[in-house]
Amino acid sequence: MPNKLTLLRVIIAPIFMYFFILENFYAKLTALILFVIAALTDLADGYYARKYGIVTGFGKFMDPLADKILVTCALISFIALNYASPLPVMLIVGREFGITGLRLLAAYRGVVIPPSWWAKVKTFFQLSFVGLVLGYVNLIMILKHYQSPAYDFFLIDYPYYINIMLWITAIITVWTGINYVIKYFYMIRTVLK
Repeated sequence: MPNKLTLLRVIIAPIFMYFFILENFYAKLTALILFVIAALTDLADGYYARKYGIVTGFGKFMDPLADKILVTCALISFIALNYASPLPVMLIVGREFGITGLRLLAAYRGVVIPPSWWAKVKTFFQLSFVGLVLGYVNLIMILKHYQSPAYDFFLIDYPYYINIMLWITAIITVWTGINYVIKYFYMIRTVLK
């Protein structure tokens, strides 16, 4: 069950991205619902794995990778819609690909790198950031769709605030990447020789 939930998150990610990029009230709402479902599968697969002791090498590798795919799809969507600056997104995605490469190297050497506590904090920040942006965008779309007088009140300079949150998330993400590199530098050093 945990592995199926992880794979479901991977499948949902590009579908979520497709709907979010569409400039349509119902498409954005669908994207938000898909993201919430994907985030819940992340909680559920961890819960099932711990409760029933179903911890596999596949799960340890794919669970963080599924999170990376989901967050990367969301961040690329934010850039495409001019909600976010490319630089912090590049830092986040670069770190994710780098650590995925380190995980692949470790797997090749028969070592499974489990997510660290800081990596879990990083994932929480990333998913919370994406969830807040999706929630805000949907709130604006709902208020506009129903021509609510509250629309003007909530229409702030949201790219500015989104980018502040994004930079905080990027700093935490890069820090966790540095932490992995320091911890597993011996593996990187063997490849560079």
